Amino acid sequence: MIRIGTLNVGSMTGKSREVAEMMNTRRVDILCVQETRWRGNKAKEIGGGWKLLYSGADENSRSGVGIIVNSELKEKVVEVKRSCSRIMKVKLMLSEEVLNVISAYAPQAGCDEEEKSMFWRELDEVLTSISEEERVVLGGDLNGHIGTDRRVISRIHGGLGMGRGTKKAKAS
Repeated sequence: MIRIGTLNVGSMTGKSREVAEMMNTRRVDILCVQETRWRGNKAKEIGGGWKLLYSGADENSRSGVGIIVNSELKEKVVEVKRSCSRIMKVKLMLSEEVLNVISAYAPQAGCDEEEKSMFWRELDEVLTSISEEERVVLGGDLNGHIGTDRRVISRIHGGLGMGRGTKKAKAS
């Protein structure tokens, strides 16, 4: 059994060892990370046999995603596809199946609509490019919201959810 997790790290800078220790403690084999804030598209050993494959923006950005694999599984990686600084996929060839792990970080409420639309189009392209015979795991911070009512939690909820919001109860 492979244990897979996801974590918005806020920044990977100075956290590599801490993340690797957390993965050891929780026995996580693969971890999708978001908001790495690292530039470029690279792979890096982060200690303890863990390997981080990441995709970052070229400019100063809060985005960036990565996938960390343990020492056993890093030998089974057969493909790394970095779509953008918000979406990447790693394909692993396991003994009896192919596993695609996607790390995604959706634009936040303050981002413009074009950036959000582009993200969802790119994620759809990645997902539809995978054969139906292969397994897919999507780990990410999708910045999702439910409902459109944001009166109670306006600082947290961007009001971009789907459906009708809840109505306030009338005072008796």
